[in-house]
Amino acid sequence: MTRARSTIRPEIVAHYTRIARERSRFKSTRGQLEFERSKELLRRFLPPGRVVIYDVGGGPGTYAFWLTHLGYEVHLVDPVGLHVRQARERARREPRSAPVEIRTGDARKLHFPDVSADVVLLMGPLYHLPQERDRRTALAEALRVLKPGGLLISVGVTRFTSMLDGSWAGYLSDPAFHRIVRRDLRTGEHRNPKGVPAYWTTAFFARPSELAREIRAAGFRLKGTWAVEGFVWWVPGLGRKWRDRVFRRRLLELLRATEREPTLIGLGPHIMCVAIKPSGGRKIGTVRSLPRAAEICSAGRSGPGVEGVIRPV
Repeated sequence: MTRARSTIRPEIVAHYTRIARERSRFKSTRGQLEFERSKELLRRFLPPGRVVIYDVGGGPGTYAFWLTHLGYEVHLVDPVGLHVRQARERARREPRSAPVEIRTGDARKLHFPDVSADVVLLMGPLYHLPQERDRRTALAEALRVLKPGGLLISVGVTRFTSMLDGSWAGYLSDPAFHRIVRRDLRTGEHRNPKGVPAYWTTAFFARPSELAREIRAAGFRLKGTWAVEGFVWWVPGLGRKWRDRVFRRRLLELLRATEREPTLIGLGPHIMCVAIKPSGGRKIGTVRSLPRAAEICSAGRSGPGVEGVIRPV
């Protein structure tokens, strides 16, 4: 098997190899919120059946193994060698839920043939490509490999994340971080020149409208943008409140009621965009009409499956 050489920026590879613990990141309370909300949104949009999914930039396979367990045919690609090795190790331990393919690769130059996927997930690449031309290339590759009517699900990090996180965690007391935030707000290009682990790594922080515009410009038909964690990410004492099942249910209910509210959608760190490759034929992954906020609140619904699977820490 030919291995694609990663051309991702070296500081990003170093961060995920030496500092970040991507494999265990979803065990924290905030990590559980991100993971379960992302799964909830994916369950809404993904079509049933033997659908081919390319999980591009899928890390050590957290979503890929879950999706394979649900019955999808998943191909996992990531530019970080450590993530690929971790995914392969897990595949040996859990062969029944392992993706059909795990390999090194770059979102800007996929090895997949044209018109071969029903769904492409870009749940990391678009915010680790700080240059717009690279994001355009990644989106063009997703368009190329998708079948007509195929579904693109992409995730971005919002423009105000470092400002809010720096205020919440106290990083703004460091003049260097203050400079980072000012640049983020001005350009969206996040840099960590001193390599402070808590200040993350090279990334692009987008306004929701910017990410939507780039997806449309690539030739996709945008179905919508959803907040992943929304306001819940910043709730004080979230760990303790998450353990209160009633309080947690109410938080998630209100999050769903405001997940598409334009004035709040950029508040949490992650947003999810859903788009379709235009086609005159069958459409894959049509987004169902969603209940209005008032209907969700009055019904007190907690959504599909979330309450039963989140385990607070």
